Amino acid sequence: MRAVVMEAPGRIVIEDIDAPKVLDPTDAVIELAATCICGSDLWPFRGAQPVDHQYMGHEYIGEVVETGPAVKKVAPGDFVVGSFCISCGECEICRAGYPSRCPVAAAAGDPFIGARSNGTQAEFARVPFADGTLVKTPAPPSPELIPHLLAASDVLGTGWFAADSAGAGPGTTIAVVGDGAVGLGAIIGAKQLGAERIIAMSRHPQRQALAREFGATDIVEERGEAAVAVGNETAFQQALGCVRPGGHLGFVGVPHGVSLDMGQMFGAEVHIFGGPAPVRKYLPQMIDLIYKGEIFPGKVFDKVLPLADAAEGYAAMDQRSATKVLLTV
Repeated sequence: MRAVVMEAPGRIVIEDIDAPKVLDPTDAVIELAATCICGSDLWPFRGAQPVDHQYMGHEYIGEVVETGPAVKKVAPGDFVVGSFCISCGECEICRAGYPSRCPVAAAAGDPFIGARSNGTQAEFARVPFADGTLVKTPAPPSPELIPHLLAASDVLGTGWFAADSAGAGPGTTIAVVGDGAVGLGAIIGAKQLGAERIIAMSRHPQRQALAREFGATDIVEERGEAAVAVGNETAFQQALGCVRPGGHLGFVGVPHGVSLDMGQMFGAEVHIFGGPAPVRKYLPQMIDLIYKGEIFPGKVFDKVLPLADAAEGYAAMDQRSATKVLLTV
């Protein structure tokens, strides 16, 4: 099969490798219908974290083609959406609503699907703990549903978690720092959770329009000269400055170069919660809303390329000429 490999910062190639097989009784192998490039993939691409011949990708949807004998909830022929974090679905942590920190999955190996499956920017992927990680769709999707379901695999679920962590609910005001795919997903999540006012911070007209369509009530364009990027110090400080005493700050960007001033935190008197998003927890609700035609998160994909042209997709996201790139398989 073909798979995307980051050989070094800024260098993306396509390799032909063996297709995955079931290794453990709880595994499933899926044939991907589509995959995509994540903003977090840009950190190694830009040289901000080490990378050496790494198989890429952690967002995925597709059809189950093989399962291990312990898999009971999905079967060959089922169309599924999966989380980027592996989870057993049965332990205390999973049942408490934090499947992205499943200790059972972590004890069995790396808990992130990208590391365990040799990446999902590929034609096939092995999914450990399939029953706790995958969600079957109510029917095979039409081609029009593919982008929306793919968005649910990470950016919508991560944005939804950000909104949930920030206390979005009836009558609340939510400010979203970041207008990338996750930020736009947070606007959908905040609206679905009932927020009354949703403030999107964005300098980009195309993203502003999508934010409005997704439910933003206000757009703030001017935020000073500093660049705001996923997980950096500027983004965190801006978010902290937006929260009133007693308010909530939800953070989902992978931290890079962020330091916490505990004196500042003490004085702010706010609730702070975040981490790797428990996407699996939200998947059933998100899939239901997508099939009902109530949300359209796949609109965040503004560039579509074949898997063979993944390098072009990485360059487009790196240069911010694309918000998010979908790769057809």
